[in-house]
Amino acid sequence: MTVLVTGGAGFIGSNFVFHMLRKYPNYRVICVDSLTYAGNLSTLKSIMDHPNFVFYRTNICDRAGIYQIFEAEKPDIVVNFAAESHVDRSIENPEIFLQTNILGTQVMMDACRKYGITRYHQVSTDEVYGDLPLDRPDLFFTEETPIHTSSPYSASKAAADLLVLSYYRTFGLPVTVSRCSNNYGPYHFPEKLIPLMIANALNDKPLPVYGEGLNVRDWLYVEDHCKAIDLIIHSGKVGEVYNIGGHNEMKNIDIVKLICKALGKPETLITYVADRKGHDMRYAIDPTKIHNELGWLPETKFVDGIQKTIQWYLENREWWETIISGEYQNYYERMYGEKRESI
Repeated sequence: MTVLVTGGAGFIGSNFVFHMLRKYPNYRVICVDSLTYAGNLSTLKSIMDHPNFVFYRTNICDRAGIYQIFEAEKPDIVVNFAAESHVDRSIENPEIFLQTNILGTQVMMDACRKYGITRYHQVSTDEVYGDLPLDRPDLFFTEETPIHTSSPYSASKAAADLLVLSYYRTFGLPVTVSRCSNNYGPYHFPEKLIPLMIANALNDKPLPVYGEGLNVRDWLYVEDHCKAIDLIIHSGKVGEVYNIGGHNEMKNIDIVKLICKALGKPETLITYVADRKGHDMRYAIDPTKIHNELGWLPETKFVDGIQKTIQWYLENREWWETIISGEYQNYYERMYGEKRESI
């Protein structure tokens, strides 16, 4: 079995690559990543010479390049993580989000149609549903919740979801879609809330919190997410959407205070900044469907997952300090330019 993973040098994609290589020693894993700001090849350093792993530096919008990879590798399963994913960046420059998240998805599915696959899986987000009110803790996102986007990022992901489902309806492409809550864990890019707070706290820098920090997110440990996607691509029903949630709702401000306490840093580092435009108040996923159909449940409680995450960042300072300095973007050319030929 050959599994092609796009965005495999990013946070969730890399963790999924590690999971697949560990669990399926007979599978080949093909990683495609354009190594834009969030793609970090040093994350994959430990597996670059793995006999069942191949890396291609290619943008999913590059139709000719993607087709060449399909011809060479003949993947059976495609899992599309590749996406522009930071809300703030989408507010500053929406165009690149539309190009990558929508047109790039189209290129991938066209390649799947042309060369044939047994499953195309689209990794999406709970942000396509908009948000929930803070005073209704009884409400959750289900797969039937209407799409109601708040940012150019979530709008581009919703459009990609609809495009994927249309390829199933129109062309019979065997697709599945998953919509996850906020992930956290090892290799999380340091511009996101949890790694940013850990890095800043360790360096005694201000901890910027939007508004009053009352926004609530449902946190999912990345390893649990990878296990869910694994189940979906092997056993999920074609044409279906599956919500993947952590049952770990936390206010942003409480997470920041928890990190301060864990690292022995004063809460006086917390700095409140102007709120994000269109900032969603609460996300919460009901994962009943994936539990009932595939037997999946999140295994990691937030209190345990956040401690493991903090410990990982303490033990891997070089990884995130290289990102903060910007030096990580030269890693491909410096370490692998002669070892891995890009298509």
